[in-house]
Amino acid sequence: MLLAAEWLRLGFSVNFVLRQRRGALLDQLPQGAGVVDLRARRVRNAVPALASYLRSNPPDVLLVAMWPLTTAAVLAGWLARYRGRLVVSDHSPLSLAYAGRGWWHRLFLRSSIRLAYARADVRIAVTSGVADDLATLSGLDRRLFRVIHNPVAGEGAGSRNLELPALLRPRCGPVILTVGTLKKVKRQDLIISAFARIKPSFNATLCIVGDGPERNRLVSQAASAGLGGRVVFPGHVSDPAPWYAHADVFVLASSYEGFGNVLVEAMAHGLAIVSTDCPVGPREVLAGGRYGRLVPIDDAGALANAIEEVLEAPPDPGPGREWARTFAPDAVSMHYVSAMINTNLQLAGEDS
Repeated sequence: MLLAAEWLRLGFSVNFVLRQRRGALLDQLPQGAGVVDLRARRVRNAVPALASYLRSNPPDVLLVAMWPLTTAAVLAGWLARYRGRLVVSDHSPLSLAYAGRGWWHRLFLRSSIRLAYARADVRIAVTSGVADDLATLSGLDRRLFRVIHNPVAGEGAGSRNLELPALLRPRCGPVILTVGTLKKVKRQDLIISAFARIKPSFNATLCIVGDGPERNRLVSQAASAGLGGRVVFPGHVSDPAPWYAHADVFVLASSYEGFGNVLVEAMAHGLAIVSTDCPVGPREVLAGGRYGRLVPIDDAGALANAIEEVLEAPPDPGPGREWARTFAPDAVSMHYVSAMINTNLQLAGEDS
Protein backbone atom coordinates (compact mmCIF):
# COMPACT_ATOMS: atom_id res chain seq x y z
CA MET A 1 0.00 0.00 0.00
CA LEU A 2 2.74 2.43 0.99
CA LEU A 3 4.78 1.77 -2.13
CA ALA A 4 1.73 2.02 -4.39
CA ALA A 5 0.80 5.38 -2.89
CA GLU A 6 4.31 6.68 -3.55
CA TRP A 7 4.33 5.42 -7.14
CA LEU A 8 0.96 7.04 -7.80
CA ARG A 9 2.31 10.28 -6.37
CA LEU A 10 5.24 10.04 -8.78
CA GLY A 11 2.85 9.67 -11.72
CA PHE A 12 2.96 5.92 -12.32
CA SER A 13 -0.19 3.92 -13.04
CA VAL A 14 -0.75 1.17 -10.45
CA ASN A 15 -3.09 -1.83 -10.57
CA PHE A 16 -3.52 -4.42 -7.82
CA VAL A 17 -4.05 -7.84 -9.39
CA LEU A 18 -5.78 -9.95 -6.72
CA ARG A 19 -6.42 -13.66 -6.61
CA GLN A 20 -9.75 -12.78 -5.02
CA ARG A 21 -11.13 -9.33 -4.36
CA ARG A 22 -11.75 -9.66 -0.66
CA GLY A 23 -9.99 -9.00 2.64
CA ALA A 24 -9.64 -6.42 5.38
CA LEU A 25 -7.14 -4.29 3.46
CA LEU A 26 -9.37 -3.44 0.50
CA ASP A 27 -10.50 -0.19 2.09
CA GLN A 28 -6.86 0.83 2.49
CA LEU A 29 -6.05 0.79 -1.22
CA PRO A 30 -4.61 4.16 -2.22
CA GLN A 31 -6.84 6.47 -4.21
CA GLY A 32 -6.18 6.17 -7.91
CA ALA A 33 -5.09 2.53 -7.85
CA GLY A 34 -6.96 0.05 -10.02
CA VAL A 35 -8.07 -3.43 -8.94
CA VAL A 36 -8.14 -6.57 -11.06
CA ASP A 37 -10.01 -9.57 -9.62
CA LEU A 38 -8.74 -12.91 -10.98
CA ARG A 39 -11.54 -14.76 -9.12
CA ALA A 40 -9.23 -17.69 -8.40
CA ARG A 41 -9.92 -19.87 -5.36
CA ARG A 42 -6.38 -21.27 -5.22
CA VAL A 43 -2.93 -20.18 -6.34
CA ARG A 44 -2.87 -22.80 -9.09
CA ASN A 45 -6.20 -21.50 -10.41
CA ALA A 46 -4.69 -18.01 -10.62
CA VAL A 47 -2.09 -19.05 -13.22
CA PRO A 48 -4.37 -19.19 -16.31
CA ALA A 49 -6.34 -16.15 -15.13
CA LEU A 50 -3.15 -14.12 -14.67
CA ALA A 51 -1.82 -15.30 -18.03
CA SER A 52 -5.03 -14.10 -19.67
CA TYR A 53 -4.68 -10.71 -17.97
CA LEU A 54 -1.04 -10.39 -19.09
CA ARG A 55 -2.01 -11.15 -22.69
CA SER A 56 -4.87 -8.65 -22.79
CA ASN A 57 -3.48 -5.87 -20.54
CA PRO A 58 0.28 -6.33 -20.27
CA PRO A 59 1.79 -3.90 -17.74
CA ASP A 60 5.30 -2.53 -18.13
CA VAL A 61 6.25 -4.10 -14.80
CA LEU A 62 4.72 -7.01 -12.90
CA LEU A 63 5.77 -7.05 -9.22
CA VAL A 64 4.80 -10.18 -7.29
CA ALA A 65 5.44 -10.71 -3.59
CA MET A 66 5.90 -13.91 -1.62
CA TRP A 67 6.24 -17.53 -2.70
CA PRO A 68 4.32 -19.44 -4.08
CA LEU A 69 2.63 -16.48 -5.81
CA THR A 70 6.03 -15.55 -7.22
CA THR A 71 6.53 -18.86 -9.01
CA ALA A 72 2.91 -18.89 -10.18
CA ALA A 73 3.38 -15.44 -11.72
CA VAL A 74 6.54 -16.49 -13.53
CA LEU A 75 4.66 -19.48 -14.98
CA ALA A 76 1.77 -17.23 -16.01
CA GLY A 77 4.20 -14.83 -17.65
CA TRP A 78 5.77 -17.67 -19.62
CA LEU A 79 2.37 -18.91 -20.78
CA ALA A 80 1.36 -15.41 -21.83
CA ARG A 81 4.71 -14.69 -23.50
CA TYR A 82 4.85 -11.60 -21.34
CA ARG A 83 7.62 -9.19 -22.39
CA GLY A 84 7.48 -6.68 -19.54
CA ARG A 85 9.73 -6.58 -16.48
CA LEU A 86 8.94 -9.39 -14.05
CA VAL A 87 10.00 -8.65 -10.46
CA VAL A 88 9.67 -11.20 -7.64
CA SER A 89 9.99 -10.30 -3.96
CA ASP A 90 10.22 -12.38 -0.78
CA HIS A 91 9.70 -11.21 2.77
CA SER A 92 10.75 -14.15 4.94
CA PRO A 93 13.40 -16.88 5.12
CA LEU A 94 11.51 -19.61 3.30
CA SER A 95 13.68 -22.43 4.59
CA LEU A 96 12.50 -21.54 8.11
CA ALA A 97 8.94 -20.55 7.23
CA TYR A 98 8.31 -23.97 5.62
CA ALA A 99 10.53 -26.11 7.82
CA GLY A 100 8.87 -29.34 8.91
CA ARG A 101 6.73 -29.71 5.77
CA GLY A 102 8.62 -32.83 4.69
CA TRP A 103 11.15 -33.69 2.02
CA TRP A 104 8.64 -33.54 -0.86
CA HIS A 105 7.58 -30.00 -0.02
CA ARG A 106 11.20 -28.89 0.41
CA LEU A 107 12.11 -30.41 -2.97
CA PHE A 108 9.19 -28.57 -4.59
CA LEU A 109 10.14 -25.33 -2.81
CA ARG A 110 13.78 -25.53 -3.91
CA SER A 111 13.13 -26.56 -7.49
CA SER A 112 10.27 -24.12 -8.09
CA ILE A 113 12.33 -21.19 -6.83
CA ARG A 114 15.38 -22.20 -8.83
CA LEU A 115 13.46 -22.62 -12.09
CA ALA A 116 11.12 -19.64 -11.70
CA TYR A 117 13.45 -17.08 -10.19
CA ALA A 118 16.05 -17.74 -12.88
CA ARG A 119 13.45 -16.47 -15.39
CA ALA A 120 12.58 -13.32 -13.41
CA ASP A 121 14.18 -10.02 -14.37
CA VAL A 122 14.70 -8.88 -10.77
CA ARG A 123 14.76 -10.83 -7.51
CA ILE A 124 14.20 -8.75 -4.37
CA ALA A 125 14.65 -9.74 -0.72
CA VAL A 126 13.73 -7.47 2.19
CA THR A 127 16.95 -8.21 4.10
CA SER A 128 20.35 -9.65 3.35
CA GLY A 129 19.43 -12.64 5.50
CA VAL A 130 16.40 -13.40 3.33
CA ALA A 131 18.57 -13.05 0.22
CA ASP A 132 21.19 -15.42 1.66
CA ASP A 133 18.47 -17.93 2.49
CA LEU A 134 16.97 -17.75 -1.01
CA ALA A 135 20.37 -18.20 -2.64
CA THR A 136 21.20 -21.21 -0.47
CA LEU A 137 17.77 -22.73 -0.92
CA SER A 138 17.68 -22.34 -4.69
CA GLY A 139 21.34 -22.74 -5.57
CA LEU A 140 21.20 -19.48 -7.53
CA ASP A 141 24.07 -17.01 -7.34
CA ARG A 142 23.64 -14.69 -4.32
CA ARG A 143 24.53 -11.75 -6.57
CA LEU A 144 21.25 -12.26 -8.44
CA PHE A 145 19.28 -11.12 -5.38
CA ARG A 146 18.79 -7.44 -4.69
CA VAL A 147 18.11 -6.28 -1.12
CA ILE A 148 15.53 -3.55 -0.63
CA HIS A 149 14.21 -3.03 2.87
CA ASN A 150 10.51 -2.76 3.69
CA PRO A 151 8.91 0.68 3.69
CA VAL A 152 7.63 1.73 7.11
CA ALA A 153 5.53 4.85 7.65
CA GLY A 154 6.70 6.98 10.54
CA GLU A 155 5.11 10.37 9.94
CA GLY A 156 4.41 12.15 13.20
CA ALA A 157 6.03 9.35 15.17
CA GLY A 158 7.31 10.24 18.58
CA SER A 159 4.46 12.60 19.38
CA ARG A 160 3.10 12.10 22.90
CA ASN A 161 -0.08 14.05 22.03
CA LEU A 162 -1.99 10.93 21.00
CA GLU A 163 -4.73 9.94 23.43
CA LEU A 164 -3.78 7.44 26.10
CA PRO A 165 -5.48 4.08 25.37
CA ALA A 166 -8.20 3.28 27.87
CA LEU A 167 -6.54 0.03 28.95
CA LEU A 168 -3.54 2.03 30.19
CA ARG A 169 -5.56 4.29 32.49
CA PRO A 170 -4.40 5.08 35.08
CA ARG A 171 -0.77 4.75 33.93
CA CYS A 172 1.38 4.37 37.04
CA GLY A 173 4.60 2.83 35.77
CA PRO A 174 6.52 2.05 32.59
CA VAL A 175 4.78 0.36 29.67
CA ILE A 176 6.40 -2.56 27.87
CA LEU A 177 4.92 -3.07 24.41
CA THR A 178 4.90 -5.76 21.75
CA VAL A 179 2.88 -5.61 18.52
CA GLY A 180 2.22 -8.48 16.14
CA THR A 181 0.07 -11.43 15.19
CA LEU A 182 -0.39 -13.79 18.13
CA LYS A 183 1.19 -16.91 16.67
CA LYS A 184 3.86 -19.31 17.87
CA VAL A 185 6.76 -17.92 15.82
CA LYS A 186 6.31 -14.49 17.44
CA ARG A 187 6.92 -16.00 20.91
CA GLN A 188 4.73 -13.69 22.96
CA ASP A 189 4.80 -16.53 25.51
CA LEU A 190 8.52 -15.84 25.99
CA ILE A 191 7.77 -12.15 26.58
CA ILE A 192 5.25 -13.05 29.28
CA SER A 193 7.79 -15.38 30.91
CA ALA A 194 10.39 -12.59 30.84
CA PHE A 195 7.89 -10.07 32.21
CA ALA A 196 7.16 -12.37 35.15
CA ARG A 197 10.87 -12.13 36.09
CA ILE A 198 11.03 -8.34 36.08
CA LYS A 199 11.27 -6.82 39.55
CA PRO A 200 7.84 -5.78 40.92
CA SER A 201 9.36 -2.46 42.01
CA PHE A 202 9.22 -1.29 38.39
CA ASN A 203 5.40 -1.47 38.55
CA ALA A 204 5.43 -2.10 34.79
CA THR A 205 2.56 -3.00 32.49
CA LEU A 206 2.94 -5.36 29.52
CA CYS A 207 0.78 -4.61 26.47
CA ILE A 208 0.45 -7.34 23.86
CA VAL A 209 -1.21 -5.69 20.85
CA GLY A 210 -2.54 -8.00 18.16
CA ASP A 211 -4.73 -11.02 17.65
CA GLY A 212 -4.29 -14.56 16.43
CA PRO A 213 -4.53 -18.27 17.20
CA GLU A 214 -2.37 -18.07 20.36
CA ARG A 215 -4.51 -15.47 22.14
CA ASN A 216 -6.36 -17.79 24.52
CA ARG A 217 -3.20 -19.65 25.47
CA LEU A 218 -1.35 -16.40 26.16
CA VAL A 219 -4.19 -15.01 28.29
CA SER A 220 -4.19 -18.27 30.31
CA GLN A 221 -0.41 -18.11 30.70
CA ALA A 222 -0.56 -14.56 32.07
CA ALA A 223 -3.33 -15.51 34.50
CA SER A 224 -1.50 -18.65 35.66
CA ALA A 225 1.62 -16.57 36.31
CA GLY A 226 -0.40 -14.34 38.63
CA LEU A 227 0.17 -11.26 36.49
CA GLY A 228 -3.50 -10.28 36.54
CA GLY A 229 -4.18 -6.81 35.20
CA ARG A 230 -0.47 -6.14 34.63
CA VAL A 231 -0.72 -7.79 31.18
CA VAL A 232 -3.28 -6.29 28.82
CA PHE A 233 -4.51 -7.70 25.49
CA PRO A 234 -6.11 -4.93 23.38
CA GLY A 235 -6.53 -7.30 20.41
CA HIS A 236 -6.09 -6.11 16.84
CA VAL A 237 -5.96 -2.33 16.46
CA SER A 238 -6.04 -0.61 13.08
CA ASP A 239 -3.67 2.12 14.27
CA PRO A 240 -1.16 1.14 16.97
CA ALA A 241 0.37 4.65 17.08
CA PRO A 242 -1.21 5.57 20.46
CA TRP A 243 0.28 2.42 21.99
CA TYR A 244 3.74 3.25 20.66
CA ALA A 245 3.36 6.86 21.78
CA HIS A 246 2.67 5.90 25.40
CA ALA A 247 5.10 2.99 25.75
CA ASP A 248 8.62 3.01 27.12
CA VAL A 249 10.14 -0.23 25.83
CA PHE A 250 9.35 -2.29 22.75
CA VAL A 251 10.04 -6.04 22.82
CA LEU A 252 10.27 -8.53 19.96
CA ALA A 253 10.88 -12.18 20.83
CA SER A 254 10.38 -13.98 17.50
CA SER A 255 12.02 -17.29 16.64
CA TYR A 256 12.66 -15.85 13.18
CA GLU A 257 11.68 -12.78 11.17
CA GLY A 258 11.89 -11.67 7.59
CA PHE A 259 12.32 -8.00 8.39
CA GLY A 260 10.53 -6.68 11.47
CA ASN A 261 8.49 -3.59 10.53
CA VAL A 262 7.46 -3.14 14.15
CA LEU A 263 11.08 -2.50 15.11
CA VAL A 264 11.22 0.46 12.74
CA GLU A 265 7.88 1.74 14.01
CA ALA A 266 9.17 1.53 17.58
CA MET A 267 12.40 3.35 16.67
CA ALA A 268 10.41 6.08 14.93
CA HIS A 269 8.48 6.62 18.17
CA GLY A 270 11.68 6.85 20.18
CA LEU A 271 11.21 3.63 22.17
CA ALA A 272 14.00 1.64 23.73
CA ILE A 273 14.12 -1.73 21.96
CA VAL A 274 14.90 -5.25 23.11
CA SER A 275 14.79 -8.01 20.50
CA THR A 276 15.84 -11.60 20.12
CA ASP A 277 18.81 -11.98 17.80
CA CYS A 278 16.81 -14.31 15.61
CA PRO A 279 17.17 -15.13 11.94
CA VAL A 280 17.09 -12.93 9.95
CA GLY A 281 15.72 -9.41 10.35
CA PRO A 282 16.34 -7.78 13.76
CA ARG A 283 20.15 -7.68 13.62
CA GLU A 284 20.01 -6.01 10.22
CA VAL A 285 17.17 -3.61 11.09
CA LEU A 286 18.88 -2.61 14.35
CA ALA A 287 22.28 -2.25 12.64
CA GLY A 288 23.95 -5.01 14.63
CA GLY A 289 22.52 -3.81 17.94
CA ARG A 290 23.38 -0.13 17.55
CA TYR A 291 19.73 0.89 17.86
CA GLY A 292 18.44 -1.80 20.22
CA ARG A 293 19.46 -4.62 22.53
CA LEU A 294 19.85 -8.06 20.95
CA VAL A 295 19.50 -11.16 23.15
CA PRO A 296 19.60 -14.91 22.41
CA ILE A 297 16.39 -16.57 21.24
CA ASP A 298 14.38 -18.65 23.72
CA ASP A 299 16.08 -17.07 26.77
CA ALA A 300 13.52 -15.47 29.08
CA GLY A 301 16.19 -14.55 31.62
CA ALA A 302 18.30 -12.64 29.11
CA LEU A 303 15.18 -10.93 27.78
CA ALA A 304 14.12 -9.86 31.28
CA ASN A 305 17.60 -8.57 32.14
CA ALA A 306 17.78 -6.49 28.97
CA ILE A 307 14.34 -5.00 29.62
CA GLU A 308 15.32 -4.05 33.17
CA GLU A 309 18.56 -2.47 31.95
CA VAL A 310 16.83 -0.18 29.45
CA LEU A 311 14.16 0.72 32.01
CA GLU A 312 16.88 1.75 34.44
CA ALA A 313 18.96 3.59 31.84
CA PRO A 314 16.84 4.57 28.81
CA PRO A 315 18.92 5.17 25.66
CA ASP A 316 18.86 8.42 23.71
CA PRO A 317 15.94 8.08 21.25
CA GLY A 318 17.43 10.49 18.70
CA PRO A 319 19.74 8.13 16.79
CA GLY A 320 17.02 5.48 16.47
CA ARG A 321 14.52 8.01 15.14
CA GLU A 322 17.06 9.19 12.58
CA TRP A 323 17.85 5.62 11.48
CA ALA A 324 14.13 4.86 11.14
CA ARG A 325 13.87 7.57 8.47
CA THR A 326 16.01 5.45 6.12
CA PHE A 327 13.01 3.09 5.83
CA ALA A 328 10.59 5.87 4.83
CA PRO A 329 8.24 4.95 1.95
CA ASP A 330 9.46 7.75 -0.33
CA ALA A 331 13.06 6.53 -0.09
CA VAL A 332 12.23 2.82 -0.44
CA SER A 333 9.92 3.45 -3.38
CA MET A 334 12.85 4.89 -5.31
CA HIS A 335 14.90 1.74 -4.67
CA TYR A 336 12.08 -0.22 -6.34
CA VAL A 337 11.87 2.25 -9.22
CA SER A 338 15.60 1.80 -9.76
CA ALA A 339 15.15 -1.97 -9.89
CA MET A 340 12.00 -1.99 -11.98
CA ILE A 341 13.20 0.33 -14.73
CA ASN A 342 16.58 -1.40 -14.93
CA THR A 343 18.79 1.53 -13.96
CA ASN A 344 22.25 1.22 -12.50
CA LEU A 345 21.50 3.84 -9.86
CA GLN A 346 22.72 2.72 -6.44
CA LEU A 347 20.84 4.23 -3.51
CA ALA A 348 21.84 4.33 0.13
CA GLY A 349 20.83 1.19 2.00
CA GLU A 350 20.43 -0.89 -1.16
CA ASP A 351 22.40 -4.07 -1.76
CA SER A 352 22.64 -5.22 -5.37
